[in-house]
Amino acid sequence: MQVLIIGGGIGGLTLALSLHAARIPCRVFEAAPEIKPLGVGINLLPHAMRELRELGLEERLAAVAVETKELRFHNRFGQLIFAEPRGRFAGYDWPQLSIHRADFHAVLLAAARERIGRDAVVPNMKFSSFEEKKESIAAKFQNGETLEGGCLVGCDGFHSQVRKILFPHEGPPAYQGINMWRGTTRMAPFLDGATMATTGWLECGKLVIYPIRKDLDAGGRQLINWVAEIQSPRNIMPDWSLGGRLEDFYPTFAGWRFDWLDCTALLRNAEQVLEYPMADRDPLPYWTRGRATLLGDAAHPMYPRGSNGAGQAILDARTLAGCLMRNPDPANALQDYEAKRLKAANEVVLRNRSEPPDAILREVWKRSGDKPFARIEDVISREELVAISESYKRVAGFERDSLARRAPLA
Repeated sequence: MQVLIIGGGIGGLTLALSLHAARIPCRVFEAAPEIKPLGVGINLLPHAMRELRELGLEERLAAVAVETKELRFHNRFGQLIFAEPRGRFAGYDWPQLSIHRADFHAVLLAAARERIGRDAVVPNMKFSSFEEKKESIAAKFQNGETLEGGCLVGCDGFHSQVRKILFPHEGPPAYQGINMWRGTTRMAPFLDGATMATTGWLECGKLVIYPIRKDLDAGGRQLINWVAEIQSPRNIMPDWSLGGRLEDFYPTFAGWRFDWLDCTALLRNAEQVLEYPMADRDPLPYWTRGRATLLGDAAHPMYPRGSNGAGQAILDARTLAGCLMRNPDPANALQDYEAKRLKAANEVVLRNRSEPPDAILREVWKRSGDKPFARIEDVISREELVAISESYKRVAGFERDSLARRAPLA
């Protein structure tokens, strides 16, 4: 039984590596003619790093990432609202890594080619449709090729063709009036050089800032990833490679100079700016039909407000590999996978809409009237701040004690 993996992104490659470790044949089919660096920074939280360690990738990833020590929330005046340690600094057995998406993908791709073979990932294979048969499933590609396998997994991202086949009348993505500009800037480390800072709020402008590469030169500069988010009527098509313009968002942040970071210089000196809407899709009632299923963004695209998009795809991949390893019938294995992951992933999608970790910023913005405070305790208690953070960890699957006790996925 060969598993046909449609899409060679983070979810598809993690699935391929997990299947290979379970001695299940697989092949990855990527639509792009060649695999190029894509995107900017992402975070790998402890629940993802647990799985990546089990795949033997932690050391490779740590070598090209920044281990996050602390997460901090500030208002738009730069005042500290809440800080908490992260990863191993919070007592987890696994780190939290901030990494360029291209570096993460390169590690996965290199490992897949080393372990499975140079032809493990086949480029220029744009998927068009599938046909289910009694004992197999056939994937059809736009170049005329048809390939058969035991099951087919759509790991083809936000604009998934596999999802369109399963749900042909779904409609456009859900846009809630928030636009994002993402970029990277080479600069000296801010704070301790290992902090993720989230500042402001959507109505007044919000910035997420963290380092993703270290020691770029003799001066110790880092590559700093940033995301600028504002309320906006712009509803562009989601595209990870769409270029953005500084003038479309910079005026919102023009006065943001703090004693711990000059945000204006950070934005002005960007070497890359990309534009992307904050969009997701409504949770699906099912992912699986017969021998075909969905994984990652193809199954549950979510707002990037909890550092969980990549992590949830990794959990999908590891869970699916475990189900296929334990169940000789692919169709039954896919149903088992869906039963284990659909509700959990859909809950993260909905939580990212309503009460993500940055709800801390929303509460302070509302209660303070968007004004500086003398004491944060006069605005919101630390107990309430901790409760918001811990509640999200439980929903997303990385509450420390529960994660330590959880049985292996694959």
